[in-house]
Amino acid sequence: MPEPPTLVRRGRLLRIGAAAVVLLAVATYVAVQYATGGRATPRCVVVSANGDGASYEFTSEQAVNAATIAAVGTSRGMPERAVTIALATALQESGLRNIRHGDRDSLGLFQQRPSEGWGSEKQIMDPVYAADRFYAHLDKIPGYSRLPLTVAAQRVQRSGYPQAYAKHEPDATLLSASLTGRAAASLTCEGRPSGAEGARAGDPAQVKAALVRDFGKGVAPSAHRGGRSVRVPVPSTVDSAEGGERQRGWELAQWAVANSSALRIERVSYAGHEWSAGGSGKEGSSEWREASAAAGTGSGPAASTSVAEVRIVTGQ
Repeated sequence: MPEPPTLVRRGRLLRIGAAAVVLLAVATYVAVQYATGGRATPRCVVVSANGDGASYEFTSEQAVNAATIAAVGTSRGMPERAVTIALATALQESGLRNIRHGDRDSLGLFQQRPSEGWGSEKQIMDPVYAADRFYAHLDKIPGYSRLPLTVAAQRVQRSGYPQAYAKHEPDATLLSASLTGRAAASLTCEGRPSGAEGARAGDPAQVKAALVRDFGKGVAPSAHRGGRSVRVPVPSTVDSAEGGERQRGWELAQWAVANSSALRIERVSYAGHEWSAGGSGKEGSSEWREASAAAGTGSGPAASTSVAEVRIVTGQ
């Protein structure tokens, strides 16, 4: 028995609609590939310093937010465990993305709610403010550093799914070790190499402003007028409980690598090592190299070999 004309027309319309959706998706993909020169979103990789092969790959957007969370924590004098708890929480709540939506009026990296007294929408959408508020609440929990991560995070967040934080602890542990500087030369990012299609010049003044924004006024970067470099002194009076001068230097250096794509940073050097954008290291990311090897490439000014200074060079 033949199908009614209405059903035939409906089936034809559905097939036409499906074909249109496929064509639109293909056209969007082609447009994105054309606009970006076929490049994927810049990515970062953090590796374990324990030699166990553990690693975590994430986007440059996530790297910027993770670096801010870590910088705010150490600037408050919080230990590495607190940074791990904060990063695991943000991984669960927002995927380390500063999102403008969530359950009810939840917002931002930690899905904080204006109606629950976390601050205004504008404040919560500021990653520095959001991270500072998280740490302020965490710091009030007696013995939080000895609690299981899920318990500590839950006492701050009061989530409906408290056990969900646990699955992010391994990745958060890798990130915190790197971004607090304890694990040296453990974070690499693709960045945007100078001269690459679609790349724009970096601004040393923006790098300086971002450092002060995340670390506070205690950091004193100097941007050289007419040049592309920013020099960040590493205080020799850093509290030994935080790992000392060298750890602080690696924290600043790896913060710069995490921000390399956003701030158009081309090279970072510290303690006889140099990272440069656009290399062909592990999983497509650049690698930290010894300064002597980096200098042999003729890529620019000599890398810093001092533990008292981090040198950051922006792209042309």
